[in-house]
Amino acid sequence: MDLNADLAEGFGRWELGDDAALLRIVTSANVACGFHAGDPGVIRRACELAVAGGVAVGAQVGYRDLAGFGRRFVDVAPAELTDDVLYQVGALAGLARVAGTSVTYVKPHGALYNAIVHHEEQAGAVVRAVREYDPGLAVLGLPGSAWLRLAEGAGLRTVREAFADRAYTPEGTLVSRREPGAVLHDPEEIALRCVRLAAGEPIEAVDGSRIVVRAESICVHGDSPGAVAIATAVRDRLRAEGIPLAPFAPPPSG
Repeated sequence: MDLNADLAEGFGRWELGDDAALLRIVTSANVACGFHAGDPGVIRRACELAVAGGVAVGAQVGYRDLAGFGRRFVDVAPAELTDDVLYQVGALAGLARVAGTSVTYVKPHGALYNAIVHHEEQAGAVVRAVREYDPGLAVLGLPGSAWLRLAEGAGLRTVREAFADRAYTPEGTLVSRREPGAVLHDPEEIALRCVRLAAGEPIEAVDGSRIVVRAESICVHGDSPGAVAIATAVRDRLRAEGIPLAPFAPPPSG
């Protein structure tokens, strides 16, 4: 199982999350690319820390929405969205290269992630950007999403993701952050749920029903309160249950 976190989400004097601590825990880093969060210095430092920890670097691409942290839907034209994604992946790739690593996968962020679960045009636009930039990149997303379906149809490697600290609807999508109970906080309860996720066992949806979320990677949000404690509990519990942790798209060796 892969354990990933959203990182490099500070900007200027505004700090968010503890990248250094999380990069000693996770196996893959979803690095912000400057559109929803992150500045060149923050991004470069995250890449350097990823190299030091042997952590894979992925491009966390989003809408051009710094003020809203990329969590507001933007009705952007598909061609423009393709260019925006290309720009973000290219920017991160340059900083990653200087740090001694490379981008190995792409994961959409926030509102874009949720939109392309069903929004065919925007999903296709992001798929097109990945294919045009490097068809060897893996893509990470929600099981059953249009994004993963179209990516697979385009010949990209698709990786299904589950969320450690987010509530699910009965349909297997994420509960809106505007709804009560959307974000989970208890590290031990989250860790136990992650063991069930890794084993392919049912977990409880927000309405109390049971759903199965099949995934190869589990995400802990780096901006969540207590993110380091949550990631630590998840890692330790998975290891205790004999579930090995490794990146699904490993960084280059040497």
